[in-house]
Parts: sequence; structure tokens; C-alpha cells
Amino acid sequence: MIVWVASFPRSGNTFLRIVLRRLYGIRTSTVYDVDGVAERLGKDLVGFTDRPGSLSDMRASNQAHFVKTHRQRDADVDEDDRAICLVRDGRDALVSWARQASEEDPDIYQAELRSKILRGSAVGTGSWGTNVLSWLRPPAPHRVVLRYEDLIRDPQAAVNPIIATVAPALGLLPQAAIPSLDELRRHDALFFRRGRTGSHQDELPVELHQLFWSQADNQAAMNLLGYPKPDDCETWPL
Repeated sequence: MIVWVASFPRSGNTFLRIVLRRLYGIRTSTVYDVDGVAERLGKDLVGFTDRPGSLSDMRASNQAHFVKTHRQRDADVDEDDRAICLVRDGRDALVSWARQASEEDPDIYQAELRSKILRGSAVGTGSWGTNVLSWLRPPAPHRVVLRYEDLIRDPQAAVNPIIATVAPALGLLPQAAIPSLDELRRHDALFFRRGRTGSHQDELPVELHQLFWSQADNQAAMNLLGYPKPDDCETWPL
């Protein structure tokens, strides 16, 4: 069977893969031909493995195959496929993605952020809101939601009940240990940047914050996840 490890970029997917590797010995492949994160950080740290076959072959297997994706739920995903749907406040995810995209030239950060807020493709990653909604609607018990803030607060407590749902045959490894964010920053400080909630508060300019909320799909997804829209958003100066 396939278990999708699904999220919009910079929502904690890599940390989740590390947690799965350390707690359960789970190695994850990706839906992409190249796993750029594993190439950057190291395959063993991330818990990377090559896909053992086609998606159809993996789906027909009795073994659980965990597959990372940042794509919207699309034709590659069978309705009965299990999934861990990792979600993060869209403003934090977009800020983090734009920072990563501007690592080599910080002056283009705001341009990258604007571009990522305005993404509108119906295929691939798409916008933050459409991506989240594609995985969470309609709801299904075999597509389990994991919140970023829960994952970073207590990884084991957050992940254990999810694995019990999507792959109940798996058990915890003895003496499992999860690296701290400080340890991961020592490995790559730019990739494992701030790693906290609310980072948009001092990194998202007012104009782009308003632009984020102007997108109907973002509003729908934020409302679904319980992230409130600021009361005075409509009156912010442009």
C-alpha cells in the first residue's frame, strides 16, 4: 500500500520524514525523479529510499510504502490511498519557502514571496490554499491531518496515533531518539531556519499579508484549519 506524506512546501515535511525514520525506521521515497532535499541534507538523515517500483506496484504490495509529495491530490493518488496530510499556517509556509528560494540573493525575497502567494496552477504544487483543500476535502479517515505546531511541540506524541491509523503494523524502534532543531541547524542552518509558528509576524509585509488573504482558496483553507483572519485586514494600507 501507499502512504502519502503530503504537504505544501516548507510545512515540515523533511522534519516529519526524519521523525518517521528515527521512531519507526520508515524510509520515504518521493513522487519526484530527484529528491533535492535528500541530496542536500544526506539520504540517511532524511530517510530516503528509491521507489521500489511503479505507484501501481507499490499500491498492490502488502508492505507500506511512504511517498513524499508537495503536489496537490491528483490523478496519481487513488481515493483509497492512505495519507499523512501535514499542514502549517499558510503565511508561515510561504514566508519560509520564499526565504529558501532567495538564499543566494536575499534582495529577491519579497518578489519570491509575491510570486508564491499568486501561484495558481491546477496541477503540481499549486497555491497554498488549493493544495491544502485538495488533501483535506472531502475528509476521509484514511487521510489523517497532522499540524505543524503539534509536530514540532512533541514529535512522538503527534506521530504515534497517526501511524497507528495509517500503518498499524509498525512499531516503535527501541531507544528511538529524535534530533533537536538545534542539532539539525548545526547540520544546515539555512534549511532548518527558524522552525517555529508565527514566523510570518515579522517577515510578511503588510501588503503581501493582505494579498494572501485576498485569495479565496487561502481564506477557505485558513478557515478550515482554524487560523483566524485579522479583523482589520481589509483596512491595512497598501
